[in-house]
Amino acid sequence: MSFDYFYGQQSELFTFYRVPKVLFTNERFWNISADAKMLYGILLDRMSLSAKNGWLDEQGRVYIIYTVREVQESLCCAEHKAVKLFRELEQANLIERKRRGLGRPSLIYVKNFSS
Repeated sequence: MSFDYFYGQQSELFTFYRVPKVLFTNERFWNISADAKMLYGILLDRMSLSAKNGWLDEQGRVYIIYTVREVQESLCCAEHKAVKLFRELEQANLIERKRRGLGRPSLIYVKNFSS
């Protein structure tokens, strides 16, 4: 049996975001919306890219840069919803944002949900 090749954008067909099951099964996370859990999965995915690029702070913690605009594009939502999702993850202590000011995007620390 012979399989066909992937062409162009088809290579993205089988790239997946992984959302930790514990976010759906552990009662500690029941108050978080499914959209916020999905955003957390997207942010986790970005962590590997940041680590590969050496985006570490002075304490060796990996950070990502993911703007409200990028959330809007990823989840097809309005700005208000994207801001709400970030806030929801912060209140659940799953992320921490460090604002840098001067129009520069915040640094986002994605926290380890299992600790």
